[in-house]
Amino acid sequence: MASVKAKKHLGQHFLTDENIAQKIANTLTLNGYDTVLEIGPGMGVLTKYLLQKNIDTYVIEIDTESVEYLEAHYFKLHGKIISEDFLKYNLNDVFKNKPLAIVGNFPYNISSQIVFKTLALRNQIPEFSGMFQKEVAERICEKKGSKTYGILSVLVQAFYDAEYLFTVHENVFNPPPKVKSGVLRLIRKENYQLPCNEKLFFNVVKTGFNQRRKTLRNSLKSLNLHQDLKEDTLLNLRPEQLSVEQFIELTQKIEAYAI
Repeated sequence: MASVKAKKHLGQHFLTDENIAQKIANTLTLNGYDTVLEIGPGMGVLTKYLLQKNIDTYVIEIDTESVEYLEAHYFKLHGKIISEDFLKYNLNDVFKNKPLAIVGNFPYNISSQIVFKTLALRNQIPEFSGMFQKEVAERICEKKGSKTYGILSVLVQAFYDAEYLFTVHENVFNPPPKVKSGVLRLIRKENYQLPCNEKLFFNVVKTGFNQRRKTLRNSLKSLNLHQDLKEDTLLNLRPEQLSVEQFIELTQKIEAYAI
């Protein structure tokens, strides 16, 4: 098999620039662990550079044509190609709660879902690095006060230090996407257990941003806030005006009044 044809329904845009592939591979710090899972390797332009490192590299790929290509061209991957959908796959079928880094040139149509699954598996994933649509990468790393600061920004930054690394232009893909791309890196915080009810925290953040033009006093009405809490000054703000730490503080207050 000479090559794989990009499939629109899978959101495939194959990176053709070897230098960028190498730069993405080099974003991984692998501090204290040596297992990496690449999502959506396609024809292995990034995989090639991961396999050059002294790490245990696995790939997960839903496209059977790409799986056949990888099996034929990357013998070091023998037994380490998972032919599954990452969003539906139970990682512990292979990794048994072992810590691992996630890396990839992520399909833009499911990139946010990949991040949400990573958050759900944060106990197992200390590091995450890869390429997104530029606007999504910027949103994940954005700080409070910006119009693009939102649910993803707060939830990711509650558990990970997020860093936007560099921009990738359209002409280094086949076929070229219609948007620029951005590479980011997430390093899990040393203390990533929140000092509040984490399920409630997620609910407060999502509920607040679902009506982001309103003050939190109005957008959080569905949570049936205690009467004494309704005068809290944090509720005078709109969600994009709160830092991650202030969302944690607000969740603690809601939790305290619920007792």
